[in-house]
Amino acid sequence: MSVIPAFELGIWNAWLFMIVFLLQWLIVALFPGRIAKRTSHPSDVKPDRNGKITGLITQVFWMGAILYSVFLPFKTATAWFYAGLGFFITGLIILILATVSVSRTEMDKPFTGGIYRFSRHPMYLSMILIYIGVSVACTSWLFLVITVVTFFLQRWQMIQEEKYCLAKFGQDYREYMHRTARWIGIPKNS
Repeated sequence: MSVIPAFELGIWNAWLFMIVFLLQWLIVALFPGRIAKRTSHPSDVKPDRNGKITGLITQVFWMGAILYSVFLPFKTATAWFYAGLGFFITGLIILILATVSVSRTEMDKPFTGGIYRFSRHPMYLSMILIYIGVSVACTSWLFLVITVVTFFLQRWQMIQEEKYCLAKFGQDYREYMHRTARWIGIPKNS
């Protein structure tokens, strides 16, 4: 991995991996049906000062990662690229499965089916896997640092979301938390 970050504008850059987040956002925005309603933040929850700051920092890192990916060349025809491609494909599959699970979940029910049986936060997991894929495929230490910071920001967001879900769904969500890992795992028997 290179210590000095690469800044080369090109077609075969990491934006090809990162575009999936913009495409997912665009699909949700263009089809404001169940997915948009299910994934939007509830209006009855007002974030505190720390929540607002963390949310802003998360958005800056997300947009910064996408912008940096435009200038971050892949190390094609190397083992690094193919290893990164493997992480990317795994993250992409999880992202698609999570989006489908959200769209199939009844309104006023927590996401517990499909990929959500294995992870309480598969969309965050998919993002980290895609970021790792970019870091490895481009052999970029800087993008790896962005990935680690994003991981810790997401962890904080997960805790906040789980508090909200506990308040909204009560014992059902508590049981779901007990049998399902936060990141990924084998579901426990009820």
